[in-house]
Amino acid sequence: METQSSASSSPSHREDDHRHVLLFIAQPTQCSLPSNTMTTAPTTTTAMKMKKKKLNLDTANSKKGLASRSGLHGVIVASLIHQLRRPRILHQRHVFPLISALSGCLLLLFAASSLPVIQHQSHFSFGNAVEVGSDSDAGTSFTVPASGGSLSRDLWVSTLSKLYHGCSNASDKFATGADAKTHPNRHLLIATSGGLNQQRTGITDAVVAAYILNATLVVPKLDQNSFWKDASNFAEIFDVDQFISFLSKDVKIIKELPTNGGKAVTPYTMRVPRKCNPKCYEKRVLPVLNKKHAVQLTKFDYRLSNQLTADLQKLRCRVNYHALKFTDSILEMGKRLVQRMRMKSKHFIALHLRFEPDMLAFSGCYFGGGENEKGELGTIRKRWKNLHASDPEKVLRHGRCPLTPEEVGLMLRALGFGSDVHLYVASGEVYGGEETLAPLKALFPNFHSKETIASEELAPFSSFSSRMAALDFIVCDESDVFVTNNNGNMARMLAGRRRYFGHKPTIRPNAKKLYRLFMTRNNMTWEEFASRVRSNQIGFMGEPNEVKPGRGEFHENPTSCICEKSKEKAGGVLIPRNQTNNLDRSGKEDSINKDTSEVTDEQLTEDEQEQSDMDYANGTLTTSDRNPLLKHEQPELEEELFSD
Repeated sequence: METQSSASSSPSHREDDHRHVLLFIAQPTQCSLPSNTMTTAPTTTTAMKMKKKKLNLDTANSKKGLASRSGLHGVIVASLIHQLRRPRILHQRHVFPLISALSGCLLLLFAASSLPVIQHQSHFSFGNAVEVGSDSDAGTSFTVPASGGSLSRDLWVSTLSKLYHGCSNASDKFATGADAKTHPNRHLLIATSGGLNQQRTGITDAVVAAYILNATLVVPKLDQNSFWKDASNFAEIFDVDQFISFLSKDVKIIKELPTNGGKAVTPYTMRVPRKCNPKCYEKRVLPVLNKKHAVQLTKFDYRLSNQLTADLQKLRCRVNYHALKFTDSILEMGKRLVQRMRMKSKHFIALHLRFEPDMLAFSGCYFGGGENEKGELGTIRKRWKNLHASDPEKVLRHGRCPLTPEEVGLMLRALGFGSDVHLYVASGEVYGGEETLAPLKALFPNFHSKETIASEELAPFSSFSSRMAALDFIVCDESDVFVTNNNGNMARMLAGRRRYFGHKPTIRPNAKKLYRLFMTRNNMTWEEFASRVRSNQIGFMGEPNEVKPGRGEFHENPTSCICEKSKEKAGGVLIPRNQTNNLDRSGKEDSINKDTSEVTDEQLTEDEQEQSDMDYANGTLTTSDRNPLLKHEQPELEEELFSD
């Protein structure tokens, strides 16, 4: 009486979500004893008709099923008692029909009580469209509501955003005057790596490296040979004149490496280790720079330590948030996309959805697609020869698997966003195509992308992946709420930027906690599921001080560039006592807007610096127990992800 699931038989952490259960229900009216054993011919019990029913099973529905079975048992037993109590003389020729009828009903009773329930749970199915929140069964309790519910908070603003502001001006102690401090025979070049946002981190850190080395920085070369295959140069993505002029007091920047006697100079190429601190640059790069005069640092991504002095961190912020400005053509098109989203709704969510086949293969995760998925993604994964053999269960437990489109939709609904909300989705090719996107679109039918709100206008950009990524960056940055299903470079860069410019709501999934919840969601009511999602997401919503200062990737958590406002500037709102990091004992704000983190290389031993980076790589982040707004377990931020 069992029906086998069509999904893969291999064990999976994400099996078929929909638990298609086939129950064969016996109808009580089909089991009856002969109405008159004295006058009727012997008959056998009427054959039981089996009815196949597809259910989205959960705990409440299971109880209903048990109740139904109990009802069936009652009908059978009552019928038996009624027949046995009837005063009559049983003739011998009627004994066997009665025994036959009794045996049939007892068999029905046994079958109903021992009926197996087949449960197969998966994240999504590539073979069948996933129906999210189906309420076709009256007994299904895990029914996703169309409304986000009634919550006491405003979904579109961060509760404490008015207490903080971005601050990146140099202190009086910071040496400026690039022309005076720059050594004339030191020229630093970098070769960026990865997608647009990974390259952005390299450009930002290159300016700081040039400052440390007292060198002239040559405008960085963009990566034109990576997976993204974009031939754009720096000036075609960023306003190069703004870049040079804005940083002129900090670092001398030139567009081209000068010639030597009319001949082109070939720089000496080398690579520094990841998270190299200032002393590392002085020991490894400076001697070579003094000897060769022109040095190019290759694959320059995450080559600068997170632990820098406050002024060097602020220089990072001046580069990233002010000097790096997109070209006018990109900005104009990006603003046009934002305006069109505003015309559709007062508020909108922007989702950065990384679910490309290459990204999934790189992650080493498994998403419930059976042997086909394992074969397809396994083949792609072989492109990276230095990757370890994948362990999907381990990666998932550590929270390093991206959420699927369906999981993102369920998370957003649980957080209070209803089906009327407009959703802008920035994504590449989605593995599984429309079938994978179907659950998300069912939850949020107002589904948009740059391709749906602009078509012919995208022609000048469509052949260049970095320019298209820049457009998505602008829309995501300007959205009321930004959400991501991953912890890639764009997600990190936008999280930091949105903190700097007012702590706009930025939702990063607490994947380490949520994956267990998604796996067991059909064993609970929607109300319980939504409550647990909201609890797990505390500390992952873009509020101030979610990550302990000095921990995590600086571009995602630029604490040195976030300052507290005085009571007057905050509009009379009192700053909570547990968040007064920047106030002196008298309660007055420091005259130079002292930043929230005074962590410096001088204050940290070498072992402590290594431990900090290790914490970042392994994702073991902690917060102060004194702050009730913070999550005790912080998100795991892995060092390397498929670049974007």
